[in-house]
Amino acid sequence: MVMELSCKIARKQVLDQFKHIRTCVLARELCLLVRTHRAVLNKEDVRDCCGFISKLCREAGCKESSELCEKAAEAVMESEEKYLELCEQSCKKCGEFRQPKGPIPEGRTYVA
Repeated sequence: MVMELSCKIARKQVLDQFKHIRTCVLARELCLLVRTHRAVLNKEDVRDCCGFISKLCREAGCKESSELCEKAAEAVMESEEKYLELCEQSCKKCGEFRQPKGPIPEGRTYVA
C-alpha cells in the first residue's frame, strides 16, 4: 500500500514537472529568444511569436501573463514602447503563480 501510494505521488510530480516544462519553461525560452533577437524580427514575426507564447501561458493556467503577452503581441504593430512595457509586465508575472515542486529527492523513487 505504501509503495503504491509513493508511485502515485511520484507519477503526479513527474507529470506536473512535464506540464511545467512543456508550457512555462518553453514559453520563457521562446520569449527570451524573441526579445534577444528583436532587432532582426519584423513586427509580424513578433506578433505571431508572442501570440503563441500567450497560448502556452494560458494552457499553463497563467491567465494574467497570457493576457499581457497577447496585448503585447497586438501592441507591437502600433507602438514599440507599449509593446516593451507590456512585455516587461508579462515577464514579471511569469512564474509568480505556478512553480513546480523541487526535484524528487534521490533514493525516494523507484526507477525501473
